[in-house]
Amino acid sequence: MQLARVKGTVVSTNKAETLMGMKLLIVKPIDIETWEEKGNLLVAVDAVGAGEGEVVMVVSGSSSRQTRMTENRPTDLTIAAIIDTVDVGGKRVFEKFVNEKH
Repeated sequence: MQLARVKGTVVSTNKAETLMGMKLLIVKPIDIETWEEKGNLLVAVDAVGAGEGEVVMVVSGSSSRQTRMTENRPTDLTIAAIIDTVDVGGKRVFEKFVNEKH
């Protein structure tokens, strides 16, 4: 599992039949210790209704096919949760409603 921030969307009108109707989002991994975005942008299937700017938990490999939406589908990265808060070492390092613009 990895935390990431949703950076954008992918639209694909021609895709494998088993991916039809699935929302694809671009995410960038977050380093939990520094809270910096690090690594490459990645495409993930959205199983929870996430939106741009939100911090999410992504799962990869065979774990990405363990949601009802992604079972037996050709996915290697799935957004499995939208994060509300993160506490590290007794200190809150992220809180959704404080960090997000309304």
